Amino acid sequence: MLLDEPFGALDAQTRLSMQNWLLQIWHDFGKTVLFVTHDIDEAIYLSDDIYVFSPRPGSVRSKITVPIKRPRTTEDMTSPPFMELKHDLLKLLNAGQATD
Repeated sequence: MLLDEPFGALDAQTRLSMQNWLLQIWHDFGKTVLFVTHDIDEAIYLSDDIYVFSPRPGSVRSKITVPIKRPRTTEDMTSPPFMELKHDLLKLLNAGQATD
């Protein structure tokens, strides 16, 4: 499945419900999912691997493997490994950007 920002326009509660639904579909059918998102929390929660792209022209800056075991729950979203990975991804995204 290829999904490009499918939950981007949803409110937080509906988004989380749809993310959990997608995880259940993935678990039930075991199909590959390519999920494009700009939301770091969503990327970590849903992914096994995260590809971080550079600004235009886009190229793969880094591939990060998510160390959080499946099945994942919403409690994982506040766990130390989740927060550490989020911090690392934010640093990676900000690397090379001009500072004021």
